[in-house]
Amino acid sequence: MIYILDIIFWIIIIACFIFSFVGLVYPIIPSVLLIWVGVVLYHFGVNSNELTWITWTMLGLLTVFIFLADYLVNLHFVDKAGGSQWGMRAATIGLIVGSFVIPPFGVIIVPFALVLIAEMIQKKTFQESIQVAFATLIAFFSGTFAKAIIQLIMIGVFVFGVIF
Repeated sequence: MIYILDIIFWIIIIACFIFSFVGLVYPIIPSVLLIWVGVVLYHFGVNSNELTWITWTMLGLLTVFIFLADYLVNLHFVDKAGGSQWGMRAATIGLIVGSFVIPPFGVIIVPFALVLIAEMIQKKTFQESIQVAFATLIAFFSGTFAKAIIQLIMIGVFVFGVIF
């Protein structure tokens, strides 16, 4: 028997999963946390016996993996381009500020501009600075793509755990 409360829980769970992808464009929205809110809501609101320890373990490992992938992708591209620690910090600040400035383009334009300025302050040539700024963009797009794939896998693991 389907209860009205179950339907409401499912609507909220699906909304959490959908809004987790908004967090890919607006880094201020905690994407992975929204997926976990949906999973925990299912566990405590719909069926506490459905998800196995394997599902919980896989979701936990994928959560760790999503943070590692994001960090390592950024580190790889910026380091490969010769970026400084200040450039990395500028990119992080730029992502946060860019979420509020000219959305959704701010998350691309603001970090690029801040990294360019930070690298030029570090006495790099304009060519070197622009190269690091572009590497930051590539890192952002690559990290976003990796996070989207991992989030889809997390949702797939959840659905698989619910169905089987």
